[in-house]
Amino acid sequence: MYIGGVEGGATHSTLVICDESGRIVGKAKGPSTNHWAVGIPGVAERIDAMARAAKAEANLPADQELTAIGLCLSGAEAEDTNRELENYLRTHYPTVAERYVVCSDTIGSIHAVSNLGGMVIIAGTGSNTLLRNPDGSAHGCGGWGHMIGDEGGAWWIARNAIKTVFDHRDNLRCSKLPVERVWELIQQHFGVRTLHDLLDHCYGRFCKTTYAGLCARLARAAVEERDPLCLKLFDEAGQCLAQSVCALQAKISPDLLRDATELDIVCVGSVWLSWDLLRHGFVRELQARHFPYDLRLLRLATTMAVGAAYLAADTYKLSLPRDYTRNYDVFYTHRALANGNGTGKPNGNGVPL
Repeated sequence: MYIGGVEGGATHSTLVICDESGRIVGKAKGPSTNHWAVGIPGVAERIDAMARAAKAEANLPADQELTAIGLCLSGAEAEDTNRELENYLRTHYPTVAERYVVCSDTIGSIHAVSNLGGMVIIAGTGSNTLLRNPDGSAHGCGGWGHMIGDEGGAWWIARNAIKTVFDHRDNLRCSKLPVERVWELIQQHFGVRTLHDLLDHCYGRFCKTTYAGLCARLARAAVEERDPLCLKLFDEAGQCLAQSVCALQAKISPDLLRDATELDIVCVGSVWLSWDLLRHGFVRELQARHFPYDLRLLRLATTMAVGAAYLAADTYKLSLPRDYTRNYDVFYTHRALANGNGTGKPNGNGVPL
């Protein structure tokens, strides 16, 4: 028995193959598997390519079907398109797997740390927050893409940096903080000299992942140079991510809480690498909203593709041994106090970055 799992991001993807003992025996990486970006045929082709590469690493024949595979993909929130992808794979790439589970990338992150459910905040190129209760009910906030949302994600941070510079130069909304360093970083990242040069990247040559790449430069300037505008951009991102947690507060089942008061949140995506920059805004928003629960913020110690494999196994009642505690680290704990305020601290080897 071999069970596969796919972590499908907006920028890159990972596929793993687990044997019946739960050990990863094959692994492969690939580009985006978001069907809104590359289409159903493109996603299927990339999944097949990763499956072949992972089977080769596992010393499996290329035409041997996996017993089951979980596809936890960015953009896979709608049941009709998920079924369309599954049917396309069965028709055009029949040797990938015998059985499929197709769902959002948020689901795989939760299954990597618990089979009961939990909350996950994805803050990578885009952003998405999902709550899954032990009874199987799921409730989301965000995940609508950059035209409507993606608050707190790398694209959103980069876009806010660019918008701040444009507004300041137009004398529309003058920034209270210096914009010169941020403008230099924008020029370096996109290879432009003027605001008009940048328009080509905003429209004709627009690429969401390229846009989001600016976020890493902004983070470095915030950490190494303490640039005030860069610091503010990440503070606002932290605030937005906490807002998505508070938006789902009323949907949290008491059965999900550890010791009746503590909620685990899986934090996935490159933006969380800048937790030290996000922290103040995140905690401030929890306090302002009087969020009533203690929180443990978890960082995956393995690829979310493992959670996708667990999901496939559980869906089809296949035995796949696992030790959830090996799949995550606790990097921050927030304590909610009775008066609505709260405190927080880093944990163990999860010292804020």
